Amino acid sequence: MEAKATLRYIRISPRKVGIVCDQIRGKSIKDAEAILSLIPKAASDPLFKLVHSAAANAENNHGMDPEKLYVAETYATPGPIIKRFMPRAKGRAYGIKKRTSHVTVVVKER
Repeated sequence: MEAKATLRYIRISPRKVGIVCDQIRGKSIKDAEAILSLIPKAASDPLFKLVHSAAANAENNHGMDPEKLYVAETYATPGPIIKRFMPRAKGRAYGIKKRTSHVTVVVKER
């Protein structure tokens, strides 16, 4: 039995979110929330809410015991890229890619 929560179109690149995801994979819910509250990264706040939501989904929708839950899977996949241009010298324009992510957290019961 597993419960899942997804966060779509977050305005942080998947590579940066993946660094934070690697820190909490395999940890219990309490440990994961403690780690996320202390990591000084931009992705830690949305991931904290996402882990909390996945735990709530497990408890309310699937009747799992909240004390036995752990983060089984967490990953970030690329979302759509927002393309912008920046003016450069001699009238040129350089492209800027503003990347987005879709983050998924899966919790299971031990």
